[in-house]
Amino acid sequence: MLFRKLCFVVLSFCFTNAMAQLTPLEPDKSPMDMSYSPNNYPIKKFQDKTVVTPPNARVIYSRPQKNGRAIFGDIVKYNDVWRLGANECSELDLYKDATIAGKKVPKGRYAIFCIPQENKWTIILNKGLDSWGAFSYNKADDVLRTDIKLEKLDVNVEFFTMLFDTNGALNILWDDVRVLLPIKFAAK
Repeated sequence: MLFRKLCFVVLSFCFTNAMAQLTPLEPDKSPMDMSYSPNNYPIKKFQDKTVVTPPNARVIYSRPQKNGRAIFGDIVKYNDVWRLGANECSELDLYKDATIAGKKVPKGRYAIFCIPQENKWTIILNKGLDSWGAFSYNKADDVLRTDIKLEKLDVNVEFFTMLFDTNGALNILWDDVRVLLPIKFAAK
């Protein structure tokens, strides 16, 4: 009995000490977000409004804000590899084989980067996962590179946003720029 009490006291002390050292981080100024194709897939699945099969794709990214800053050509440098968002590199999960901008891409998980220019972006899918920003980007790990014309918007988009439209294309929006990455999914 004394042994049990002693173990309880020691474990309580260890747990309390461990919790005291654990301090929550300040909220991130670039919160994480994700988008599915088809849109709202997890909600539809929960509500039994979709077949219980994997979605076509998912993108996971952090959402920086414009905050009155000049973005492209300033915060995001032209002709430099950018992680498409903030913090960790953004990821595109393809649950099915796909054709992206006319090029075949096998299902899988990819880091998604771009090289922005004034009139077009080079979109890159890369095998180098779980990295911060584009600091460890390695061109040798590229699976896809494709140039996409950008569209200038009449409005400013405050939060960097990536979302799939009803056709499965990935819309990338921020500041006064929109880039549409065409994606067609294999039937399966």
